[in-house]
Amino acid sequence: MTRTITDGAAAGEPRAAGIKDVAALAGVSLGTVSNVLNRPDRVSPRTRAKVEAAMAELKFVRNETARQLRAGRSRILAYVMLDGSNPFFTDVAEGVGDAADEADLSLFLCNSANRAERERDYLSRLEQQRVQGILITPVDPDSPVLAETAAHGIPLVIVDRTGQSGDHCSVAVDDVLGGRLAVQHLLELGHRRVAFIGGPDTLGQVRDRREGALRALKEAGLGPENLVDLATSALTVAEGRTAGQRLAGLPSSVRPTAAFCANDLLALGLLQTCVSLRLRVPDDLAIVGYDDIDFAAAAAVPLTSVRQPRRQLGRTAAELLLQETTDPGHEHQQVVFTPELVVRASTRHGA
Repeated sequence: MTRTITDGAAAGEPRAAGIKDVAALAGVSLGTVSNVLNRPDRVSPRTRAKVEAAMAELKFVRNETARQLRAGRSRILAYVMLDGSNPFFTDVAEGVGDAADEADLSLFLCNSANRAERERDYLSRLEQQRVQGILITPVDPDSPVLAETAAHGIPLVIVDRTGQSGDHCSVAVDDVLGGRLAVQHLLELGHRRVAFIGGPDTLGQVRDRREGALRALKEAGLGPENLVDLATSALTVAEGRTAGQRLAGLPSSVRPTAAFCANDLLALGLLQTCVSLRLRVPDDLAIVGYDDIDFAAAAAVPLTSVRQPRRQLGRTAAELLLQETTDPGHEHQQVVFTPELVVRASTRHGA
């Protein structure tokens, strides 16, 4: 039988059961109920079972907001991702979620959509919610807004970028090396004119990957003119398709025989255009993507891609954040992972 509590409720309507109601029904003190909720190891199994049975009968729901106000902070982590439509960031969020689950914390996901104003609004709201800490892939890793958030007492970790100040922990991948690996692979296959498809250039990831491509050309004795820039306004499939149309429209005398895309979504769009124009991949155009999302291997022509340890990025960032929230002697760390080239059929037959 479920008990209905009406005392003190307006117009005889049932009210939510409180901790006092649970204690009365279970025949224990308020302190015992509090221990069951917060320190169950201090309560005998028999007493804990009585309290839990009373909670179930009363349909008791813990008032987490009140607990947070007493504690001064919540049991919530937040991840402000740069682009929620990109599977790379949802994979990173999976890694954050793994660490949050193990720490018995909830995770809020926010999508700034690469808009600084939206990012700023999210940070303000998360401060008001008294979240335990924030992970962020920022529009600008050196934005003063990040320092302001940390100055307000909320630990913050930068994901997929590194800040110049060193005022925060950060977890990233060496994107310059990733760009080098991609173009070195294409040069080893005999290509000498490579398209770089990516943008906007305001994104540090795009700049670093392009810089890596230029370094690979220089190391091979080739000049920057051998990298044909096809700038995009976003890292999306649609922009990749448009870039493919532009590439196909170049005169054959200057048209690149290979393309390095700043992410896999662009590469998938480029591949779609190649298929529609009946360009053979890799015979007419070799393609390398970046991130190695699940769709890369599942494409009509499986994509060669530079792999980032996506879930490990998220997990490591969350672990650093948790260290900062619990260890007064915590020192900021800048963790940089090494990317890996995964070769598939979009660059080499039989791969």
